Amino acid sequence: MHLLVPNIPGDGPAGVGGQSPRLDRSMILVINAGSSSIKVEVFTRGLTSLISGAVTEIGSTGQLRLGDRKRPASAADHTAALDLLLQALSDAGHPISAFTCAAHRVVHGGADLTAPTLITAAVIETITALIPLAPLHNPGNLAGIRAMTRLAPELAQYASFDTAFHATNDLTATTYAIPAAERAKGIRRYGFHGLSYAALIRQISPLPARLLAFHLGNGASLCAIHHGRSVATSMGYSPLDGLVMGTRSGSIDGMAVLRLAQDHGIDGAANILNRASGLTALTGTNDMATILDRSDDAARFAVDHFCHWAARQAGSAIVAMGGLDAIAFTGGIGENAGAIRDRITAALAFLGPVPMHIIPADEEREIARDATTLLGTKNT
Repeated sequence: MHLLVPNIPGDGPAGVGGQSPRLDRSMILVINAGSSSIKVEVFTRGLTSLISGAVTEIGSTGQLRLGDRKRPASAADHTAALDLLLQALSDAGHPISAFTCAAHRVVHGGADLTAPTLITAAVIETITALIPLAPLHNPGNLAGIRAMTRLAPELAQYASFDTAFHATNDLTATTYAIPAAERAKGIRRYGFHGLSYAALIRQISPLPARLLAFHLGNGASLCAIHHGRSVATSMGYSPLDGLVMGTRSGSIDGMAVLRLAQDHGIDGAANILNRASGLTALTGTNDMATILDRSDDAARFAVDHFCHWAARQAGSAIVAMGGLDAIAFTGGIGENAGAIRDRITAALAFLGPVPMHIIPADEEREIARDATTLLGTKNT
């Protein structure tokens, strides 16, 4: 495999650790809110990143980071955490009056929210209704939206959806073979990590016709990208399906799920599959770097298992796009764990040599790009 690392001119961070940037009153605040943390990043309308920050361990004592500075911080809830970040941004020369909008990552948009959109009461209602499909993510995303509404009620807010990139999958790829009454409830494949894949294809030029993309991190998936469009992906109805992940099992037989529910109840089974499985169940940790540094049997088995299933499911994705022209890796493991990349690509080497790209994850810039598009539409 040939190794290609992209060079992105003009997209590097500015205004961090150097001179304060000139105040730009059309800046975009990107917010990525999780269940116990909030990350923010400030972009110009030209998509230059100015500064990023985060508050961790919401509900207890965590950390406030802004640029390269860190300090302990306590935030009782998402509103308090976001208030801390907005104050820190203001102190760094980025007051809330400088923002033209806030743009949020939302993991699950369902069948209806398949494009970036202005956040309205109806959009919030739809995101709320989708919480059972993404119980680890949508509640945190909503908490970030509501916190921003309380702190800056006049500021326009936009949402970009991780599921939207896969809206191009055809019905044969998204339909489960279950009764029509059940399908009517929205039980189908959706796919996730779409913002990561959308950002990834912008960084490869020329874009190969048949690209196998891996997003490997604590959450892991793959995507078959045919002429820039998703035609198949490993995650399904929820982010649980597909590859082995940090704390999620990945693909598992439905009857095994029913057995877990019988033994532990529905909530208990959901907790096992989403929070106590995957690499954590095999090794006691979800940190791939730690696992790779270990030499015990459990660690070696976990690496074998992770790579075996990534390669096996890659075969399915390659069939979906009728061949393979290139492979791309992104995400924390995809970018940093060369041993994992080598194991996966070695398993696919029988297909012949193809270029391999290592792409820095850049979902926040993709969200900012979506917001600039919507702002441009509003102003025309």
